[in-house]
Amino acid sequence: MDSFIGILLVASFIGMVVYCIKGYNLMIGFILMATLWVILPLVGNFLSPNPAFADLTFSEMLRQVYQQAPERWGASQMNIFVGAFFGRILLETGIASTIIRKSVELGGDSPAVILVIVNLITGFIFSSMSGAGSVIAIAVIVLPILFSIGIPKVVAFFSFTASVAAGIFLNPINFTQYQAFFGNVNGGLTYTYNDYFSFGLLAFFVMILVSSAFSIGYLRVESLTYAWSAGAEKKVQDVPGIALITPFIPVIGVIVFKLPVIFCFIAASLYALAVCGILKAGFRKDSQILTRIFADGVKDTATLVAFWMTLAMFNAAATFAAPYFESLLGGIIPTHPFALCLLFGLLAPLTWFRGPVSLIGCGAALLAVISNQTNYPTTFLYPLFISIMIGMGHFDLTISWNAWGLGFNNINTKDYMKVAFLPGMVVAILLELLTFMLYSPI
Repeated sequence: MDSFIGILLVASFIGMVVYCIKGYNLMIGFILMATLWVILPLVGNFLSPNPAFADLTFSEMLRQVYQQAPERWGASQMNIFVGAFFGRILLETGIASTIIRKSVELGGDSPAVILVIVNLITGFIFSSMSGAGSVIAIAVIVLPILFSIGIPKVVAFFSFTASVAAGIFLNPINFTQYQAFFGNVNGGLTYTYNDYFSFGLLAFFVMILVSSAFSIGYLRVESLTYAWSAGAEKKVQDVPGIALITPFIPVIGVIVFKLPVIFCFIAASLYALAVCGILKAGFRKDSQILTRIFADGVKDTATLVAFWMTLAMFNAAATFAAPYFESLLGGIIPTHPFALCLLFGLLAPLTWFRGPVSLIGCGAALLAVISNQTNYPTTFLYPLFISIMIGMGHFDLTISWNAWGLGFNNINTKDYMKVAFLPGMVVAILLELLTFMLYSPI
């Protein structure tokens, strides 16, 4: 009977993959899956005891999935809101656009040098900014510049999306979001951004170096030279030089001075507004400005928050479904750390279209199976999953800003996938090997 329930769960898992590939609403998909993965284990437990239900009543099981899981995510929501507020300030003050423009000036007349500098600066900007709105706002500044110096559209867009992914490796807000997946993993609740930072920094530079090397190589390949239109560079407003350190203040505050994330974002936001001369209209007017910017930031993240709350329910339900997956897949999934890292690196393309190894998809169930089967700590499992989810998965066409950029700039999706596939694989495999060398529990 356990095998039969396991087959039904696997079938639902495959159905969710298809659902994701077809681009249906993920929030609705995950709450439906959470409910299905509550019902099937309940039926299985009624027919044959499930160890995940030990000492749990029906009411307590429902409370874990539908109440406690979203509540645990509640603290992370404030980090997201304040991070979005900070991103809005970088945009509205002109700090982000000024940094981009000045970095282009450093590149002189060499498109390759400009490309590398823009990659690096964009990556650092997104180590503190987050959200699709922020990515699109920076894209409309960066991409016309790259197009105008002769860089083919598909190469420029690939390079830009890679640099955004590099920044996400370092972003404390994104870390908080992804950390929520590991709440039930050995050491998950005590795994902090400071514990992760050294790997995030390493992943940042691997992503920048690999994507920049491939971009420069693509520039030399004649078959990748497409027609482009040199769009007019978006006019940006200069800001004081001391304002340009703003994007780096939160990360430095958290890592160097061990300060709370929210405090660092608030302090950096007030610093930016002050040095840019925005907070000078009097207390009442300044309060209105701060309230408006924060409200805009919350609006930017509203759908994201709803998505993560339903995903938290799915993660909790996956705990009860894990024993049935183990009965079917326990002999298939390797348990040795090196075998796991190698397998994940090779399966990195399955992060595309919210595939079965992507945490922002169906990977939460896979995480539950592996963690229950191995009891490996979060210090190993987090980089194991995050290496491919960001290193390869952020080239996925279903990522909102990728879908926008391909359509807005009239870039052929197949051309983009061809350009992104090989560097994405290189990044994923390199980071998985580094995960094994640095964090292997054996």
